[in-house]
Amino acid sequence: MTQIVEAMNAEETARVEAQRSWVRDHYAPEARCGYDTVEGKLALLDTILGSGWIDATETIKLQCLGIAFGDAMAQRLGLHWVTVEDEYGRDPALKRDGTSLLAFPLTSISKRIERGETVDVRALFESACAAIEQAMRDGA
Repeated sequence: MTQIVEAMNAEETARVEAQRSWVRDHYAPEARCGYDTVEGKLALLDTILGSGWIDATETIKLQCLGIAFGDAMAQRLGLHWVTVEDEYGRDPALKRDGTSLLAFPLTSISKRIERGETVDVRALFESACAAIEQAMRDGA
């Protein structure tokens, strides 16, 4: 399976920004700076999920949460958004420069919610970050 990793094109960048905005805009305009911190992102995700504002059938909205989740991971771990293309299509992913490390947070929340699981955003975040940090230590 061959993967092509490249910078996002303009359309992909716009789509990710729209997904990010959908989440960020849950903050009141004067409070949107809350999205600037890892904790602000995680707290917002936790609030959206805990309040039941998204149904398990709303995959697009759930994937918006995955982008915000990825933004928090990128901020904590020094990753950046790229596009990965393979035989299944093109998807946003997080990459660490100088490594082969890739993470795919887009569906990290949606697949769990769609299976009927309750998502502990902070526990999922800490687990994902620990796995990525371990992979970086192992020379990914």
